[in-house]
Amino acid sequence: MLHYEWLGSRDPEAPVVVMSAGLGGAGAYWLPQVEALGAGFRVLLYDQLGTGQSAAVLPEGYSVENMAEEVVELAESLGLERFDFVGHAFGGLVGLWLARKRPALLRRLVVAGGWVSLDSHSRRCFDARIALLTKVGARAYLAAQPIFLFPADWLSANAERVDREQASHLAHFPGAGNVLKRIEALAGFDARSWITEIETPTLVITARDDVLVPWTASRRLAELMPQGRFECLDYGGHACSVTASDEFDRRLVEFLQS
Repeated sequence: MLHYEWLGSRDPEAPVVVMSAGLGGAGAYWLPQVEALGAGFRVLLYDQLGTGQSAAVLPEGYSVENMAEEVVELAESLGLERFDFVGHAFGGLVGLWLARKRPALLRRLVVAGGWVSLDSHSRRCFDARIALLTKVGARAYLAAQPIFLFPADWLSANAERVDREQASHLAHFPGAGNVLKRIEALAGFDARSWITEIETPTLVITARDDVLVPWTASRRLAELMPQGRFECLDYGGHACSVTASDEFDRRLVEFLQS
C-alpha cells in the first residue's frame, strides 16, 4: 500500500488533485504547491512504491505501467472516481499512462518536465548518474543530483538548504537497486505510438533552462497531444515548481480551474 497524505481544502466536495513526484518519488516534493492549491482543492500527496514511506523492494522489470496501476489501486481504496493528476517528470509519465489506460479517472492532467520518449541528452545525463551510483556510491549520486534539478544561481543562493536536503536524502536513500530499476522504467517509457490518442486536457509545463530534460522535448509532447497546452517558464530548471514556485503555481491553478 502506498503511503499518502491529504492536504489542502477540508471541503469533502472540493475537487481532488493527485500529485506524483519525479525520480525521487516522495510526495513531499509538491509541498511548495499545497498553499496555492489548498483554497480550492483537496490535495493528495503519495510516496511512490520503493521510495519515502512506501517501503518495498521493487521487482525486476518494474515499469511506468506498474506505477500507474498502483495509483489506480490507491484511488479505488479511497473511493476516488475522478480527479486531476499532476506529475513531475517520472510522475508525469505515470499520468500519461493513466490518460491512455484509465481516461475516465482523469479530469485534467499536468506534466512538468515530461517527454514522449527519452531524449538523447537526458539519456546521457541518466547514464552519468547511473555511473556515479554504481561506481562511486549513493553519496556521490546524491551530491550530483541538484546539478540536474536546479539553476546554478539558485544553488549558490540556497547552498545550506541544499546541503540539509542532501543529508536527509542520504539518510532515507531507498537503495541502489530501487533507484536503478526506477531509472530503467523511465528510460524504457515510449509513447510515440499512442500519444496522439490521448484526449485528456493536458498542460505540459517546463523551464527553458532545464538541463536534464530539454524544453523542446516537453514542447514536442504537448504538440502531439490533441488537447495539449504548452507553457515554458524563462527560469527555474528541471525543478521549476520549487525554484519558481509563484509563477509555476499561477499557471498550474489557472489551468486546473479553467
